[in-house]
Amino acid sequence: MDLGKQLLGRRQVLPAVPYLLHTVQVEGTFVDGTKLITVHDPISLNDGNMELALHGSFLPVPLPEKFSGGDVEDYPGEIHYSSGRIVLNLHRRALTLKVVNKAERPVQIGSHYHFIEANPYLVFDREKAYGMRLNILAGTAVRFEPGDAKNVTLVSIGGHKVIRGGNGIADGRIDGSQIDEVMQKVNASNFGHEDYPDAREGLIGDGSFDCAVNREKYASIYGPTTGDKIRLGDTNLFAEIEKDFAVYGDECIFGGGKVLRDGMGQATGYPESSCLDTVITNAVVIDYTGIYKADIGIKGGLIVAIGKAGNPDVMDGVHSNMIVGVNTEVIASEGMIVTAGGIDCHVHFICPQLAEEAIASGITTLVGGGTGPAHGTCATTCTPAPSQMKLMLQSTDQLPINMGFTGKGNTAKPEGLAEIIKAGAMGLKLHEDWGSTPAAIDNCLSVAEDFDIQVNIHTDTLNESGCVEHTIAAFKDRAIHTYHSEGAGGGHAPDIIKVCGVKNVLPSSTNPTRPFTSNTVDEHLDMLMVCHHLDKNIPEDVAFAESRIRAETIAAEDILHDMGAISIISSDSQAMGRIGEVITRTWQTANKMKVQRGRLPRSGESDTAQDNDNLRIRRYIAKYTINPAIVNGFSDFIGSVEVGKLADLVLWKPSFFGAKPELVVKGGTIAWANMGDPNASIPTPEPVMMRPMFGAFGKAGSSNSIAFVSKVDQLHLF
Repeated sequence: MDLGKQLLGRRQVLPAVPYLLHTVQVEGTFVDGTKLITVHDPISLNDGNMELALHGSFLPVPLPEKFSGGDVEDYPGEIHYSSGRIVLNLHRRALTLKVVNKAERPVQIGSHYHFIEANPYLVFDREKAYGMRLNILAGTAVRFEPGDAKNVTLVSIGGHKVIRGGNGIADGRIDGSQIDEVMQKVNASNFGHEDYPDAREGLIGDGSFDCAVNREKYASIYGPTTGDKIRLGDTNLFAEIEKDFAVYGDECIFGGGKVLRDGMGQATGYPESSCLDTVITNAVVIDYTGIYKADIGIKGGLIVAIGKAGNPDVMDGVHSNMIVGVNTEVIASEGMIVTAGGIDCHVHFICPQLAEEAIASGITTLVGGGTGPAHGTCATTCTPAPSQMKLMLQSTDQLPINMGFTGKGNTAKPEGLAEIIKAGAMGLKLHEDWGSTPAAIDNCLSVAEDFDIQVNIHTDTLNESGCVEHTIAAFKDRAIHTYHSEGAGGGHAPDIIKVCGVKNVLPSSTNPTRPFTSNTVDEHLDMLMVCHHLDKNIPEDVAFAESRIRAETIAAEDILHDMGAISIISSDSQAMGRIGEVITRTWQTANKMKVQRGRLPRSGESDTAQDNDNLRIRRYIAKYTINPAIVNGFSDFIGSVEVGKLADLVLWKPSFFGAKPELVVKGGTIAWANMGDPNASIPTPEPVMMRPMFGAFGKAGSSNSIAFVSKVDQLHLF
């Protein structure tokens, strides 16, 4: 294991790697079988032993001066802590007792264990300890070695003040009139007891009994709290936590000797109907609604509450719908960020493997059209025939992703459109490759109005039937979602970007132009030729393609996104876009805009009025969560971290935020996760990669996901 720390040094890796790579674990095969090997702090030297690192590779060993890496001041996911200390269990009654361990074995008592119920070999004043627990950090413990004598500070339990579990000595609600009966049980059961008349009593907050902790220590256990700022990945964006629902000292922590145990953080005697199915503890939520820290309660696949979870019998502030009981699973999210599952509403369903790439990146909803790698699908997001709509709904039913399919809307007469809507189309798509003429636009929108569905449009690059103003006139003030509002992916040349200023238009753009960088323009010509079935030997085809690639409007797209004028970022999967990079490129754009334009001030504020990026962060996360949900008519069900919505949630390490999720929860079940070697003794040995979990197998996908269809299709089916 020591050799593993010598292979590479800080100068042989990218500057941030030493801060991100804390351990490397592998399962090695030895003469006595498979064993776990753990290398702690593998990048700890300035220079590694390159001869050892390249042993057996036959590659030449480079000289040390070839490397120029080194320390960095800023690293991905770093936390900037607010000032001050946090006092635990504020305003509760407290006292100090002497405790002696007369056992021949060590005894360790956790923070939330009812102290009166502690090991019989511990001798202390159990009468005074009635209704008390240790005044220490939640989830930590005090250890008594054999013969130890220690003074400990106890604090009154919170909530309804009901004792359950332990040794059953003081079972029930705390009642001073019952103390004689309780002490009779103590004596009858031979529990160590000794009066301690010198016990000091007081209140937490007066200074004598306080357990206070600095913010860095607090964050190392529970994650950052109110006022702390988190760097998102390797960007220059800092999210400041605006509120923490935790009650300091009563945090929910899972594990051996921790809080969420029977009678402590886990409630006793509550029926399944009153308890959560799953609780996500101590999560930093980044959502369009705000940036805050909370526990998230899930039941029946839905988010049922957000706030403080735990045991209301012993904890203050527990939400009535967030009881942790014997039927509750725990996802520990300390130090993690939780966002709503992403929505990609510009998907060409060219191959089924798109779904795997999408969910592995944090996308949990796909909207678009297609039938597979047919040329129509490679160019347009249309599922034209009712039989094809049936195929797509059936073939995606067991995928752990919400699906919505759009039919082809390019026709100047209504015939044929009702049939595809009744077959399951949630919307209609107008695409220039099928002819986005004013007549087709008007007819499509009229039919959509009749059936109460949405319309997406890719406008006419050729300006064949008219220019952008003629297309806008054909909308007739009806709401429509315009794909490629920047024009690089298609649409009226050169001024389709005008639609971003039209009140009834909901504009979006796709990720290959996000953000505008040095190589953005160069890759687009070949993309276009392939996707739209063009011939490089036909001059008009080449001119058609070149007219769509305009550096000026791509650059303007950056600014319009930052202003909020363009509402959505989507992929255009395999048809001039990358489905696994919607989230990554959204945050790259946000980062570039901060560098280029500075902080976004709140209304009425100057640029220097705040030292966080919360406004910009909320604006950009909306681009792939709530905004596409609103545009597609399903924001009541998904698109944000809000009570009543499907529990489509993505957990991120701050250092990998936007780049690689840790867990993807789909409809309340873990569908995808960063998982190690399946044959390993623990889940973390290499290779660690995004893999499908039980929520993605069998019939789980069909039960934890939604197929969005038109209302008329629901009537048609049922």
